[in-house]
Amino acid sequence: MSVEPFEARVRQTLLDDLAERLRRTRWADLPPGASGETGIALGDLRDLVEYWRDGFDWRAAEQRLNRFSQFRAALSGGRVHFIHERGRGPRPFPLVISHGWPGSVFELLELIPRLTDPERFAGRAHDSFDVVAPSLPGYGFSDLPAAPGMHPGRIAELWLELMDALGYHRFGAQGGDWGASVATRLALGAPDRIAGIHLNYLPGSYRPPLGPGTDVLSAAEAAFLAACDRWDEAEGAYAHVQRTTPDTLAVGLADSPAGLAAWIAEKLWSWSDRTADGKSTLRRDDVLANVTLYWLTGTIGSSMRLYHEASRHPLRLAAGERIQVPTGMALFPAETPANPPREWVERGYEVTRWTAMPRGGHFAALEEPDLLAAEIREFFRPLRAG
Repeated sequence: MSVEPFEARVRQTLLDDLAERLRRTRWADLPPGASGETGIALGDLRDLVEYWRDGFDWRAAEQRLNRFSQFRAALSGGRVHFIHERGRGPRPFPLVISHGWPGSVFELLELIPRLTDPERFAGRAHDSFDVVAPSLPGYGFSDLPAAPGMHPGRIAELWLELMDALGYHRFGAQGGDWGASVATRLALGAPDRIAGIHLNYLPGSYRPPLGPGTDVLSAAEAAFLAACDRWDEAEGAYAHVQRTTPDTLAVGLADSPAGLAAWIAEKLWSWSDRTADGKSTLRRDDVLANVTLYWLTGTIGSSMRLYHEASRHPLRLAAGERIQVPTGMALFPAETPANPPREWVERGYEVTRWTAMPRGGHFAALEEPDLLAAEIREFFRPLRAG
């Protein structure tokens, strides 16, 4: 297996083409005063696209990414791009962190140094980590899957290959969104190698064993499942399309940067926490670094296809099956559709830490890196030896 250094440096012709397409944006007939109830608000999108065209600096975002040690590894599923930052403490603990959709490794750039060098951020050197942060297959600078079947369980297998190549036998895993699914699959598939998993999201397809021989649903569990159903009815159209016909949608999003920005920014904004005036806490440059990465790498189609692949391999635990490694849950209050009750998670996970966070939403690493880093350090502290 080969592991080669990598530096992000896209061709200028791609940036020139993007700028020209943004100048020639043909706007849809969206109602000028729409509040966002029927999709993204036109005024917000126009502001974002105008800033993308005239103010956003991709080269600065690229330079920010290139401050990290990046590599590409030739794994059995293709080449995978990843950040590998060594910890600065006396005995750094290896940790693989996985992002989700519509995210990328850009989500993790504020979190990583808080884990590798905690002393810089009022932490303890003994809590440092060696962080491995891969781009999911078909995302960013990772190769597109060459064949069907790239679901979270298969990705977990690739992460085991990657950690082997880096010399890590025993390690921890962390993630939200798809990253939570990958971490869970790591724990299911290789419990002897996974010291613990820390999640800031419960995989959406997770279902523990139910029925005869199991406890009846509590009132809190029933309310949670009902909230999930209501959210899916009101907000879940994107996931249904991405599970069923992602290739059709990809044709339009791969051809229109404004369309791509609308599809991604709507989710980044609506799933993150809010400021006092009701706006997303996410910075425009962070939103656009993420959107631009999808555009320049042409990966929106392959990223959405993960929904289709995962739908064919949902996280359904059989009778007697459990995730048998210590599990920490950080529940951020603006998470969507809702945070689960502890008893629902404990039906399938060995929960050893359960923390209600004071603020933040779905993109916790990007929104609240200090809070998330401190929580990860606390969870893994008793699990480092073993």
